[in-house]
Amino acid sequence: MKYPMVAPSVLAADFANLQRDVEMLNGSDADWIHIDIMDGVFVPNISFGIPVCEAINRHATKPLDVHLMIVQPERYVEAFKKAGAACISVHYEACPHLHRNLQQLHDLEVMAGVAINPHTPIEGLRDVINDVDLVCLMSVNPGFGGQKFIERTYEKVRALRKMIVEEGASTKIEIDGGVNANNAKALLDAGADVLVAGSFVFKSENPTQTITDLKGIGV
Repeated sequence: MKYPMVAPSVLAADFANLQRDVEMLNGSDADWIHIDIMDGVFVPNISFGIPVCEAINRHATKPLDVHLMIVQPERYVEAFKKAGAACISVHYEACPHLHRNLQQLHDLEVMAGVAINPHTPIEGLRDVINDVDLVCLMSVNPGFGGQKFIERTYEKVRALRKMIVEEGASTKIEIDGGVNANNAKALLDAGADVLVAGSFVFKSENPTQTITDLKGIGV
């Protein structure tokens, strides 16, 4: 029995009323604000970049959880730290020198996150798991919001939790993609700590209540 952390993704917010939506999150039970950065290279879509992150930070009272779906993230992480990021996740698949990327994030004094795609085995994280503060498990293919949850994610969460315990790490597990009331409890039971929810929150009739409901779902 545990309360999950909830990180609503502003990719699903109303971009024409972004300040309003950020202020709604400030007044909600959300723990973090999740920001998806897409470059049109690593993923086929383009979302937004450093200026929008800065703008969100000006109004946010919750920590910014920045998910970089970009190539060569080492070129931009310092700028995102300056833009307000408290946690930065780089993609395993975009980092041939992942240990160096993690060192860079620790030097910047942000939470060091690694995101992995649905097809990527988690075993490749074992040698760096003690250097990782957060693993963002993609439960959809990255690049677009509103996708269907991939059922094999539960097995992957259990395997990752087992690895974390075996290696004596304190890494948090974040689930990103298709999270809703139907799968949240099973994800928590499997070992997840942080639930990213975009469309499920922002397309609901009462986003604040939806966030509160997600927070209580593991209890």
